[in-house]
Formats: sequence, C-alpha cells, structure tokens
Amino acid sequence: MGLLPRLPVGAARGAGLLVLMALLVGCAADKPTPTALETYAPKIAGRLVWQAQLGRMGYGMVAVARDGLFYVASGDGDLRALKADTGEVIWRNQAGTSIAAGVGADARFATLVSRDNEVITYDNGREAWRKRLPSGVVTPPVVAGERVFVMSVDRVVHAFDAIDGRRLWVLQRPGDALTLSQAGVLTYVGNTLLVGQGPRLLGVDPTKGTVQWDVPLATPRGSNEVERLADLIGPAVRVGDRVCARAFQAAVGCADAVRGAQLWTRNVGGAQAVGGDAERVYGADASDRISAWRASNGDVLWSTEKLLYRGLSGAVAVGPVVVFGDSEGYVHFLSGATGEQQLRLPTDGKPILGTPVVSGNTLLVVTQEGGLFAFRPN
Repeated sequence: MGLLPRLPVGAARGAGLLVLMALLVGCAADKPTPTALETYAPKIAGRLVWQAQLGRMGYGMVAVARDGLFYVASGDGDLRALKADTGEVIWRNQAGTSIAAGVGADARFATLVSRDNEVITYDNGREAWRKRLPSGVVTPPVVAGERVFVMSVDRVVHAFDAIDGRRLWVLQRPGDALTLSQAGVLTYVGNTLLVGQGPRLLGVDPTKGTVQWDVPLATPRGSNEVERLADLIGPAVRVGDRVCARAFQAAVGCADAVRGAQLWTRNVGGAQAVGGDAERVYGADASDRISAWRASNGDVLWSTEKLLYRGLSGAVAVGPVVVFGDSEGYVHFLSGATGEQQLRLPTDGKPILGTPVVSGNTLLVVTQEGGLFAFRPN
C-alpha cells in the first residue's frame, strides 16, 4: 500500500464554519449476564512476549502499529513508541494534559488530541507544535505524506502540515443532527484519504480536501434521529483496494476505494469495528454474536453465539485466526474458517479497549487500566 504524496508547494489552506453536534449513547441499566466460557482444547500455541503499564486509558486511546513500532498513549498524556517485538521504549514524552484521542503516527511524526481540543504533534519524539480545534475529537488522527489529518466529533476534517502545523484545508459537509461519540473512519488507501461521514464513506483528495467519490455503506432506518444514527465506526479494515466498515447499529459493508463503488452491504446491528482478511470480514453484533461474511459478496459463512454478552472488542484477523478481546480481559483466538475457539489468553482482568493491533507476528491489546499485553500466536 502506498503512502499519500508529499506536500505540494503552496498547498491550499481551508476554513470552515463549525456546528457543534453531540451524542450520548445510553446503556441499559440491566445488562445480560456474560456467557460463561467453555472449556476447550487449544488448537494453536501462543504466549505473552512482553507487557507494560501506562496510566488509565480513555476509549479514544488506542494503539497504532507503524514500521515495527507500537505507538500508544494514556489518558493523562504519557506517549510512548515501543518496539513491537520486544516492548523496548524507543522514545517517550509527556503531553502535560489529558488526552481524548490518539495516536496517529508514521515513521517520523506522532499526533494526539487533548481534551482541550489541541492537536499535539511530535517529531521523532520531540514536541513540534500544537494547534487548537473548535470542537472535540474522539477519532485517532492520521499521519501520512507529511500531513496530519484530524476529524472532530462533528465529522469536520482538518488537515495540517506535519512539520510546522500550518493549516492546509478544512472539509465540512452538511451532516446529521446527531453524531456518534465514538471513533469514526479516518484512514487512507494509496493516494486517497478515506473519511466516514454518517453512513457514507468518502474518498478525499489529501492535497486539496475535495471529495472525489461518495459511497453509502448503510441505509439508516428508524422513526427518530437516534434510531437513524448509522455513523461508520473505526478502524476500517483494508485489504488491497477493498475497505470494509461497520455502520453503527445498522450494517456492515465494503467498498472499492479505487473505483469509489459499493461492493456490498448487509443489515446487521453492532457497535464495534469489524476485522478482515482477503477471504472474510468478521464482526460481533450488539449481542456479541460473531459472524464471518465472504469478503467478495457479503454472504454469511458462519456465526457463533459462544461469546454472547461478553463485551467484545473490535475484531482483527491474524493469519488463520480472528481475534477479539472481552470485558473481562480475555483475548479469544477463533478459527477464521469455522469460528471455533483456537486459543484463549488472559490479561489483567480489565476490559480490552478498541481493537487489537498487529505488527509483524506480534498482537497488542490495551486494557482500560493501561495494561499493554503483547502476544505471539503460533
């Protein structure tokens, strides 16, 4: 996969008006009892290769893997770049403020966003600049092509020069009255920036902020704005030109990011990110029923209810298995072909946040209390 092109000389600046939108998604007072874990015979081997401890994590604080490193930050601003295979700290810095979203990184720059709406960027571990936004951020930034891209909770996208923080452009489109206070889709494929806007996936020119194509991944339904809420949930899963994502409580779908065309969409509820590989897309619905869909056309290949109501994380595919964390700190390795349990490993007993991330053959999960657990399945 290519990187975004480097900044052209005289890249355009942007400006936009801000309309503040917010959403509180309520949780039922009485949650179903998590399904008891079954005994099983491990089918694969796996082990903990290293672990570390940061401060308490917020839900926007997820790790990112780049060039053999994991970048991760705690809610109180402790930012670290760690060797993926050993956990060795390559560099560390302290933002000095509470963090709402992060981390976005490439081989040189790493970016966080504070709860005071400041975009904070580091150049090889040293703070380079800070810029304030007019609204909050919960989606991790993207760093590529010497640019920093940030999407605020109102789904306005801001682009900055990664070197000096110069504002390059702002993309603001008419939106819904409500947006989801959960990480949305912001990523890239080749030379196209991908942006989730409600249930739609946009292909954006990263040099100008102009929309090149616009594809729906869900058709919102409902009698009111809350029921019709169907924001795309990040991270999206990318395999070649195909990008797949979940639309909150509505659907799972895939698009061709080069042609700007919908490949398929299937109505299914859920609130966590999907994972996938060349053959399948995986995800858990609102009850934690896990399904696998054929990546080419969305046909259901298998479903399992053995982890119902366990508060599953987003999914990630690792070789022949798909991995989920749960609210009791367990990491579940399931067969990608059948959904059968292959391995189960514990962490610190705290909920696993976001979606596990992979670098090479190392899988990193992050728990709510700041535990970092790196596993290596065989």
